[in-house]
Amino acid sequence: MEQATWSVGKVAKRCGIKVSTLHFYEEKGLIRSWRNAGNQRRYKPDVLRRISVIKAAQKMGISLASIKKAFASLPDSRTPTIEDWQLLSTSWRDDINARITYLERLRDSLTGCIGCGCLSMKNCPIYNEDDKLAKEGSGPVILDRKQ
Repeated sequence: MEQATWSVGKVAKRCGIKVSTLHFYEEKGLIRSWRNAGNQRRYKPDVLRRISVIKAAQKMGISLASIKKAFASLPDSRTPTIEDWQLLSTSWRDDINARITYLERLRDSLTGCIGCGCLSMKNCPIYNEDDKLAKEGSGPVILDRKQ
């Protein structure tokens, strides 16, 4: 079994994150450490891959809760292999595509009425006279509609 010999500082430096981020990930159950005889946290080298997967998933907009759920699906909570990463990223593809679609609608609606109810724009009365869209829900209902 591989020894847990990496210090908090060494892992943080190698991963390009703050020590407080390591503690946060551990608190959230995304990574784990062991204590040495001096009661200092130590990590196995494979924590680097877990942190890299966390960072990559976060860059894609995946929540920490979803990442934790994905990690929990791995046998013995092992560090994701290349094959595991392919499965995890594929499972997030629909969510990412939905977010891309939403962001494209947002980009294309930035200067127009999004149905928020403010009625402050000259073209809002065309789309949302007297805030009739409030019946559909709260927030930017035009933007939130499924296309």
